[in-house]
Amino acid sequence: MSVENHNFEAETGKVLNIVINSLYSNKDIFLRELISNASDACDKRRYKSLTDKSFASTIDLNININVDPKAKTLKISDNGIGMSKDELISSLGTIAKSGTKAFLEGITKQKNKDDNLSLIGQFGVGFYSAFMVADKVEVISKGIGTKKSHHWSSDGQSSFTISETDKVVDGTEITLHIKKDEKDYLDTFRIENIVKNIQIIFLIL
Repeated sequence: MSVENHNFEAETGKVLNIVINSLYSNKDIFLRELISNASDACDKRRYKSLTDKSFASTIDLNININVDPKAKTLKISDNGIGMSKDELISSLGTIAKSGTKAFLEGITKQKNKDDNLSLIGQFGVGFYSAFMVADKVEVISKGIGTKKSHHWSSDGQSSFTISETDKVVDGTEITLHIKKDEKDYLDTFRIENIVKNIQIIFLIL
């Protein structure tokens, strides 16, 4: 099975560096961003099934979180709309240049890290916050209506790889290989508390 190597675009690299090293004062926010993305994927699949009869489905849409202390991984999975190979490359490997410029300009105007949170959802860079706590992130996804699934992997430096997988269920799995100095995120009790707080935030929003 062939593995393709891709470099992050220069502007994407700048955003990635900012998000990982200086954007957030509260690292817990990475989980909110990944759960929010998974929720959006489920909403998109729900909408697709309502507007296109060929995608109609009776499955229960859900988001699962699994902590594996032995493997030192944290996995967030959903059975939402999923992504094709091209969507993985475009969504996780690049950021629209116009959006990148506005994002970078917005960051320089903010006086503290917490003020930057409103910029994340606006420019769709929340996924990269995973690299604050992980030294490697893997994404396995199969888009609804596609025959093949693909594996995206990166250490958050300058490049990422893409290869085919044997995943047959629609949806996305994101696996974070937690850094040695962030092992608190392998504590199930802590993850449960973070998720509870996220649910409260979503209810307020």
